[in-house]
Amino acid sequence: MAPLEVIGAGFGRTGTQSLKEALNTLGYNTMHMTSFIADPTLDPTIFKDAYMDKDKPVDWDQAYKGFTAAVDWPTCLFYKELMAKYPNAKFILTMRDADSWYKSIKNTIHPRVRDVLAGGDHPEHLVRMVDMVATVELDGAHRDPALFANEDEMKRRFMKHNEEVQRTIPAERLLILQLGEGWDRLCRFLNKPVPKVPYPSSNSTEKFNASTERFLSQAAASSSA
Repeated sequence: MAPLEVIGAGFGRTGTQSLKEALNTLGYNTMHMTSFIADPTLDPTIFKDAYMDKDKPVDWDQAYKGFTAAVDWPTCLFYKELMAKYPNAKFILTMRDADSWYKSIKNTIHPRVRDVLAGGDHPEHLVRMVDMVATVELDGAHRDPALFANEDEMKRRFMKHNEEVQRTIPAERLLILQLGEGWDRLCRFLNKPVPKVPYPSSNSTEKFNASTERFLSQAAASSSA
């Protein structure tokens, strides 16, 4: 079983979907939160249980079976455990300014999570994924609209995470990648040649909401068929 070679330590909505596509272009097979939507066989409860009981042993090889890289939530929350488990892995901290990050998550992930938590006819694997998301992201803030609406607190959590990552991961194992940077430093860090294609630019707020609507419509059609 191939171990993880590249691990994303940055929160979602910091260019992680573009990074996933970039890593796949470089030859990795990358887990991202969207992987749980695309593949109903992936088990999000592994990550929920790991978050809820940090003393319980986790089979990380099983959690990431078939993947050689992982970015976005929930992976970014377990960077300390993964740093110890995979001592040869390299880490990437994707970053953007806190104001634009909060605006983005407020207009994308949060309302979608709230929709599914409210109930309705959703595919079972989506419900399991959203339950995990609502538990692990931002220490459960998606379950508490009043807390999530506290912009200063959400941005504090975002910045605290980024600061802790930089304090914890040795500099030689960590690349800090700003939103929209492109290929050059990423490829140098991973010792890969620069591809002859543009760096991916995906999952804007508009694309996120459009793709989510498309998935939910397809899932509803399948359920009623």
